This record gives sequence, structure tokens and C-alpha cells, in this order.
Amino acid sequence: QVQLVESGGGLVQPGGSLSLSCAASGFRFSMAAMSWYRQAPGKERELVAGITSRGSTNYADSVKGRFTISRVNAKNTMYLQMNSLKHEDTAAYYCNADLTWIKATYWGQGTQVTVSS
Repeated sequence: QVQLVESGGGLVQPGGSLSLSCAASGFRFSMAAMSWYRQAPGKERELVAGITSRGSTNYADSVKGRFTISRVNAKNTMYLQMNSLKHEDTAAYYCNADLTWIKATYWGQGTQVTVSS
């Protein structure tokens, strides 16, 4: 049974930092492409950052230079370090696992990030 559990969200002031984690289980984590998405109220879900099984990364233009995605395969965990947070980063953040070998995609339940003074 595939499970993705996000943690680390919360309330932070503009300019602050947060670190999100996604703990994965039920599949071979090291083989999966992993991503962080976010969805703000009234907006569509958008890709924030992705990391391949080999560690290659990509970022949305809006977060380049501020966010860093990483993974530790030995811990079956993906991370998102978010620095210099802005009001517009406020959203629910979701972990996504792309299991290409079985053509399946899974989502976590989301963790809320609120940037407010």
C-alpha cells in the first residue's frame, strides 16, 4: 500500500524559512520520480519542484533560488527547503510520486504553508 505523508508546514513570516518532508512507503522509493506541488485557494495545483530517481532537479520559475528539493533514498524521504518565503507561497503543499514502471501516480494528503505577518 503506497503512502505519502507530508509534514513540516505551518505559519511563517515573510522572509522566513520552512522545511517540508515527505515520508514514503509501499514502493521502491529510489526508483520513483518525486515532486512537490502546491495549490492556493481558488487556483489550480502547480508544480513547485521535482527530483528524478537519479537526483536531477527542476523548479518552477517562481521558486528558483529560494527553494531546494532533495531526497534521501535510505530514509525513503523527500524534502523541500523553502527560504525567503513570500505571501504568494501560501498554499497547501502536496507530495507526488510517479511510479513510471507501473504507470501510477500517488499523492500525499498535503500540508498547509501560510506566509503572513
